[in-house]
Amino acid sequence: MLRIPVAELPADFRARALRWAAAFVHCAYFEPNDLAYPHGPFQRLLAVADAGAEAPFSLATLRPWLQPAASAPRCGFVTYDVKNEIEALSSSRFAGFAWPALHFFTPHTWLQWPGNDVEIFGAAPETTLQQILAAELPASVPPDVPAVHPRMAKADYLAAVAAVKEDILDGEVYELNLCQEFYAQGVHLDPVDLFQRLNAASPTPFAGFCRWHDHFLLCASPERFLAHRPPVIVSQPIKGTSRRGATPADDEQQRQALLNDEKERAENLMIVDLVRNDLARVARTGTVQVPELFGLYPFRHVWQMISTVQAELRPQVDLVDVLRATFPMGSMTGAPKIRAMQLIEHYERTRRGLYSGTFGFVRPDGSFDFNVVIRSLQYRADTGYLSFQVGSAITYDSVPEREYQECLLKAQAMLEVLGSEIVEGPNG
Repeated sequence: MLRIPVAELPADFRARALRWAAAFVHCAYFEPNDLAYPHGPFQRLLAVADAGAEAPFSLATLRPWLQPAASAPRCGFVTYDVKNEIEALSSSRFAGFAWPALHFFTPHTWLQWPGNDVEIFGAAPETTLQQILAAELPASVPPDVPAVHPRMAKADYLAAVAAVKEDILDGEVYELNLCQEFYAQGVHLDPVDLFQRLNAASPTPFAGFCRWHDHFLLCASPERFLAHRPPVIVSQPIKGTSRRGATPADDEQQRQALLNDEKERAENLMIVDLVRNDLARVARTGTVQVPELFGLYPFRHVWQMISTVQAELRPQVDLVDVLRATFPMGSMTGAPKIRAMQLIEHYERTRRGLYSGTFGFVRPDGSFDFNVVIRSLQYRADTGYLSFQVGSAITYDSVPEREYQECLLKAQAMLEVLGSEIVEGPNG
């Protein structure tokens, strides 16, 4: 291991490190943006591996792979489609990506940033440092993506919201998270540069960059799915969104409006109850708590209502047990969860894949931290397919046009960095 004070490195060291790392077919970068967050944001971590580091994982094969002791963090993602392994569900909608359902890798080289230092781990840390310092930073070029198209036309989205409200009236669900995709085809861009642009436009505590072969995730997530610091496990669902104000007075008005919005509070409370029930399946009896309900936190473009649910895990419970009990996260499905996922498959036009899945890492001591993959761009370098998805929680009190505007608000940072506007095309 090589430790270097940050003050001794060039100011663009992190940018050079990511540029170096993105050349590997397996790359995972977790960026907290030095933001304050209850229970802390991501720990900054950059990990890489060569081809051949992957395995055809399922939840059944993940446990024995994780069990041998390792000195390196394991990094990876779980797509929304893993729901089909947990429950008797299926996914048959259009998919523009071919992510594996579940993927983790053990890096041969990784960097972490404790305090005011950078630590480089691997067989040749001095060589790694020299390679990073020598990495060239090409001039930043704005992406040429003038338009993105909705997979679901606005009129169809509004009709789907109305139909979900009827399902709620009929007692099918209490709440359903309805999402839609915006996409472009034949796009050629620099994923590293685009991630840096997105991260600058929308800095969040659970941001990340992931490469899996020709697939890239550029993530600006504000939401934690699960963090485990033995014996405590924490989940922090987000439900409730409003725009930031243009002036301090307007901003405070928006915050107060969100805090007192009965619909948003009801959405948040329903998901908190769902998360409490999920965690209770793997927690010590009587340890599930809600230390913060309806917390309001500011981000670059939005206010978010965030609650915190925590518990103590039972002895011998591991990551696979926790995923089986809690995945997919309730903030991205609705309640009750299984019926909500069935209706999601019925109404949405795109297979979610990595969107509304999770991206994170497992430390050698068994601790782990995973985000919710939202506010994210996905890109296939081999096909030129570029996509992002956004959604909102539908309750019986939902106004279809307001839900559509919430989707656009969540899409704002991604549209800005792409320089795009939404244009309804042949599929929208």
